[in-house]
Amino acid sequence: MKKASKTEAEKNIEEFFTDIRDKTTKDVKKIKKLSMSKNIKLGEKRKLFCKKCLMPHKNSSIRIKKGIISITCGNCGFVNRWRVS
Repeated sequence: MKKASKTEAEKNIEEFFTDIRDKTTKDVKKIKKLSMSKNIKLGEKRKLFCKKCLMPHKNSSIRIKKGIISITCGNCGFVNRWRVS
């Protein structure tokens, strides 16, 4: 099996995040592992899935208060928090 180059890995990651709503936890784990092995930062794409269960945000509740965005996962109930920049 041929190893993918960094540019090919970046293309795969971009393609993956175009339709993340249809993905599963296993798919997200594979993409995270690929990005970590090739030292590619996900950046803002990290906010598209839950930190704990790695499911894409579907039935999530979003709150903005005092400059912090809180997204409660519809699957596991974990609260993901980020500063508004």
